Amino acid sequence: MANPPVAQPMRIAVLLATLVLLGPLSGCFGSESAQSEQTTSSQYPTEWERHTLEWNWTDSYSYVLQPGPYTALEVQEATFEVDTSGVWETGPATANVHLSYWLPSNTEMGEQVPVIAVISPYFSYGQPGDESGATNVVGAGRGEFIYDNYIPHGYAFAQVSVFGTEESSGCFDYRGEGEGWGIHHAVEWLGQQNWSNGKVGLYGKSYEGATQWEAAVHGSEHLATIVPISGTTGLHPLLYKNGSAEARSQVMHMNYFGSTVDYNGDDLDNICPDIIEGLFAGPVTYGMGELDPYMANYYEEREHISKALTNYNGSIYWVQGMQDWNVDPHQVFPWYQTFIDAGFDVRGMLGQWEHNYPDQWTKHNAQDSGYGGEAIQNMTRWDWGQDLFEWFEYYLKGVGEKPELHAQIQRNDGEWRIEDTWPPLDRDFAEIPLDTCTQTGTRVQGVSVSGGSVSGVVIECDALSGDSDISISGLATLHLDVQAAMDGGQIFVEIQDAETNLRLGHATMDIRYHQGGSDPTTVLPGQSLTMLMEFQAIDALLPAGHGIRLVMTENGEDYLAPACGVLCPITVNGGTLTIPHIDRDGGNVLITPQGESAANNQ
Repeated sequence: MANPPVAQPMRIAVLLATLVLLGPLSGCFGSESAQSEQTTSSQYPTEWERHTLEWNWTDSYSYVLQPGPYTALEVQEATFEVDTSGVWETGPATANVHLSYWLPSNTEMGEQVPVIAVISPYFSYGQPGDESGATNVVGAGRGEFIYDNYIPHGYAFAQVSVFGTEESSGCFDYRGEGEGWGIHHAVEWLGQQNWSNGKVGLYGKSYEGATQWEAAVHGSEHLATIVPISGTTGLHPLLYKNGSAEARSQVMHMNYFGSTVDYNGDDLDNICPDIIEGLFAGPVTYGMGELDPYMANYYEEREHISKALTNYNGSIYWVQGMQDWNVDPHQVFPWYQTFIDAGFDVRGMLGQWEHNYPDQWTKHNAQDSGYGGEAIQNMTRWDWGQDLFEWFEYYLKGVGEKPELHAQIQRNDGEWRIEDTWPPLDRDFAEIPLDTCTQTGTRVQGVSVSGGSVSGVVIECDALSGDSDISISGLATLHLDVQAAMDGGQIFVEIQDAETNLRLGHATMDIRYHQGGSDPTTVLPGQSLTMLMEFQAIDALLPAGHGIRLVMTENGEDYLAPACGVLCPITVNGGTLTIPHIDRDGGNVLITPQGESAANNQ
């Protein structure tokens, strides 16, 4: 694995001298409070200064500013047994966890080091060196990123396969308690080795973000920090938004089931009752809704974040693509502030990318207008490796100053800011009664479960401001007054800039979930009610003089139409749109380093 080019001592000396001289000028890039922080002596350049520095632009992922002095030792593998007798209704009483790990060379001198681990179900499907290859080969992308950046600075790196995958045995318990039990024991094992300093950090995207929350549920004393990147916090909100079912909700468990079962003798250990139950979870929940309390237990077992709030004792570096349709931002918000209020150390990097890492720029180029495309030239965070390094140094080694607990947020036009939290606590709310807007159409109705509306509603509202831009920041809400035709029906809403037709965000809701969240109630034919809809997280600029358009259909994007099809139209009778917005003077605008290739990644 190639290490980044070693910086020459003279260049480093000149760089540090330059940073000292830049200190008095740093106020050009931040607010007054930020200016005072920038002038405080630090062993690292601040976020405000990073755009002035030289970075290694040679790879598809970012590097720390200075390479470390250590090398990686040969890979080692371990398999250990876990008591699973109290986990599954049936299945093996014990199961094995398999992992591979690389130690830095300073452990040969007896130094104890922290470990950064990726815990995944994917370590069995790809070629050696792929993201989904065997655990004993450094995975592409995120594996290389950790190997190249942090092992040289005295961190161990581990790749762990969950139960029922790769060389780990037992039931493949998709997001269930059994899977979490194995993950917990992997964290415990890593934290108790004679080369370990007792601190474990977890890293990864998507399912590898979900495994971090599964670990957090158990509250291991060794789990010091997690870095979930578009990580799933619960299965039900992954597949449903206010009862609206994503298309994959019908096949999600089956897909993983098919991937882990290879129809040999090991399958008897791999197949547990929860797997069978999971095959029916999607269709039954989609078709029966509130009449299916049994499946509620299935999803409750696979809800992790509220349990982590109670049991976890570490820090959280949350990374989320604001245009992610795979793991939507509602997996993070408003949980982000909930954890802060509970006393957790939380930091965020929130960009307009899709289901991706903040620095892997070659994957940022497939985004269309209204879906992050306007931000692409300023999207890639080349300082991500350094930013995360400083986080790991403090929370895994106790080295350096405590990182600022803030949110770095990118607006839809590409501008980055540093906020104390997100959504900002000082946001104001503009309430727009829909009876002051122009409405076209009265009913939202479709033709089949596969989609295709026969009627919809369009509501267009005048400009929020005629003389100043509106910076939308937060979770907009739509309280929609409607009349139901039966116990079913759905509305998907896209919010647009009325002048440019630019998509700003979306919301969706099954009428049975009109109170919000995941708890349905029966709706009577002809019943009038208010649907308490909440949009996915939005950080976007609405230019002065531009109004808002709401386009309502029965389904949109990757959501299924309601199971009742054409039989369940919803009549729209008005309501209130509430837009969260902030007022900023430019003092918290962050200039980020952008390589030429990444900035022109069209």
